[in-house]
Amino acid sequence: QVQLVESGGGLVQPGGSLRLSCAASGNIFNINAMGWYRQAPGKQREFVATSTNGGHTNYADSVKGRFTISRDNAKNTVDLQMHNLKPEDTAVYYCNAVGVNHDLAYYDSWGQGTQVTVSS
Repeated sequence: QVQLVESGGGLVQPGGSLRLSCAASGNIFNINAMGWYRQAPGKQREFVATSTNGGHTNYADSVKGRFTISRDNAKNTVDLQMHNLKPEDTAVYYCNAVGVNHDLAYYDSWGQGTQVTVSS
């Protein structure tokens, strides 16, 4: 089993910044990609950003130029630096990791989520 633990959420004013972190542990042989998703009240979970092996990154259009995803492959961690936050960024942010475990089985794991609230 692969566990993901997020940290760094909180309350911030519009225009402010926050940094989210996520650490993966457990039965990990490799991690093919780590990313962030978010779910606002009354809405479906949506893609925010992902980082694949080789350093390829992808962002939702709504966060391009404001959010930056970074991975530390040696530590199995992924961070999301968020700048110029807007009220519409308010959501629970979830970390995701996909890869193969030591039993050579595919996994697609999620963290418990961390709340980000952007409000004055």
